[in-house]
Amino acid sequence: MEYTANKEVIAKRIARIFKDGDVVNLGIGLPTLVGNYVPAGVTIVLQSENGFLGLGPAPAPGREDPALVNAGGGFVTIQPGGAFFDSAMSFAIIRGGHVDATVLGVLEVDQKGNLANYKIPGKMVPGMGGAMDLTVGAKIVVAATEHFDKSGASKLLRACKLPLTAAGQVDFVCTDVGFFEVRNGTFVLKEYFKPYTVDYILEKTDADIVVDKDCREVDLG
Repeated sequence: MEYTANKEVIAKRIARIFKDGDVVNLGIGLPTLVGNYVPAGVTIVLQSENGFLGLGPAPAPGREDPALVNAGGGFVTIQPGGAFFDSAMSFAIIRGGHVDATVLGVLEVDQKGNLANYKIPGKMVPGMGGAMDLTVGAKIVVAATEHFDKSGASKLLRACKLPLTAAGQVDFVCTDVGFFEVRNGTFVLKEYFKPYTVDYILEKTDADIVVDKDCREVDLG
């Protein structure tokens, strides 16, 4: 079976996690796509660590406000009732446990719930951002990543090799082949995404995986 990277599948599945009214922080890159797929009838409040609560969608071309950018530097809008504050208040919200979930892109994630997403040794680090605080402060931590890196190696590992952003904080991992829960030092496969199979995931993933008794196939289009 040939693998084809698909970020939209990851975003669609993660968007189903949230409940109406959840305060959610979406990390830079792939996680920002999640906001496009929140189900009808569910309203979430998006928080950005650079000082916003109540982020809206990207503005129409030509309507960008240079004062309104998310933590990744992308232009955003603010929903009615949104709030602006300084970084101290923003991180007080995160560290105080007021963020229900954070979705973070990763370079590696392992079966013990460790994640690495800020540094590759020998390469310049522009800044670690808010990930270290978000992984500890958010109630639920979701790692969002394509299942394989550019070399074809699994990004789900028995143990991370890169410097850790956080240890033992990841609750769920969503890739473009399946949805996993981190439980008792292993990945528990909850869903596998069509056209991939359980056998394919077990064979191609360099980690210990337990197949949940209620594991099911999901077609995310």
